[in-house]
Amino acid sequence: MAKGGYRPGSGRPKGSKGLPKKALEAEALAHQIHGYQSPLEYMLTVMNDREADAVRRDRMAIAAAPFVHARPGDTGKKEDLAAQSKVADAGTEWEGLLQ
Repeated sequence: MAKGGYRPGSGRPKGSKGLPKKALEAEALAHQIHGYQSPLEYMLTVMNDREADAVRRDRMAIAAAPFVHARPGDTGKKEDLAAQSKVADAGTEWEGLLQ
C-alpha cells in the first residue's frame, strides 16, 4: 500500500474550507435581530448595569477582565532575554561616554 503522495480523490473536497461568507453574515444578522449576546457581551452588560446587585457586578467584572485586559509580563524566554540585553547594552553606552 502506498504511503504519502498524491492519490486521486483524497484530501479535503474543494470549497469546504469553512462556512461561506454569506452564512456568517446571516448568522451575525440573526444575532442582532434576536438579541443574542456572546458571553463576554453579557458579562459587560451586567457589569455596566447600575441597577444590578453590586456583588453580581463585581463577579462579572472579575470574570470578564481576562478577556478584555492582557496580563502584564506574559512574555516568553526570548522576549525576556531581548529586554535584558537592551538593558545591558544601555549600560555599556553610558560607560563609553563617561571615559
